[in-house]
Amino acid sequence: MPDIGQTLRETRLRNRVDITEVEAGTKIRAKYLRALENEEWDLLPGPTFVTTFLRTYAEYLGLDARGLVEEYKQRFERPTAVELTPFKPGGLGGRRDRRRRIALGPPLIGLMVVLLLLGALYGLGKLGQDGGGGDATPNEVEAERKPAPTASPSGRRSNAARRVSVIIVPTAAVNVCLLSPSGSRLIDNRDLAPGRRTRRYRGRRLRVSFGNGGAYMLVNGRRFEVPDRSAPVGFDLRPGRRPRELAEARRPKCG
Repeated sequence: MPDIGQTLRETRLRNRVDITEVEAGTKIRAKYLRALENEEWDLLPGPTFVTTFLRTYAEYLGLDARGLVEEYKQRFERPTAVELTPFKPGGLGGRRDRRRRIALGPPLIGLMVVLLLLGALYGLGKLGQDGGGGDATPNEVEAERKPAPTASPSGRRSNAARRVSVIIVPTAAVNVCLLSPSGSRLIDNRDLAPGRRTRRYRGRRLRVSFGNGGAYMLVNGRRFEVPDRSAPVGFDLRPGRRPRELAEARRPKCG
């Protein structure tokens, strides 16, 4: 069975995806992605981050995320202190040990609760910052995988929640037409060369047309393949929804 890191690296290279594209799509820093591919678990912040980053990276590549996480837990996670505690037969000494564990149980549980609360508050503080180049936290990763609208004081969703973003990455020569909500031509029937990704386009609603299947889209950071058809194919892009394929009559045409 291939190693976990080998599976991640070979899948990425087979799909001709650069590590910087994965960083942009998953919001996980490149040094952590390389640590996953090299199985350098000690370079990651902790076991929770390992499983979260591994699951996110695997889903981005279209792999069996649950299977890879379970394989990591079986092969690399250390047993807990409880699992390592040998069983002691009953008797006076055993009863004393049980009474000692019972006496120490509530304080330890209280300490763990306090530590978890402090960790949650720290994570919320990091999430509230404008993290242009900061380390990704599990909360940030989860928010990127499953975006949720934020509420302003007036109860309305923020502008960011009402906008969709797209980056087009050609894998072959492809003709692209991209229209804004008002019908303005953001990309006007341009022939894009493979490997030259576009800048990020944003809007309340975008419509895009491809001359063939030689590209994929990064919609709000998630990858969507353009199907290889004998005829051009168009998509409707809206916030919080998967790209919806358009009928030929509704496909945007820049010409």
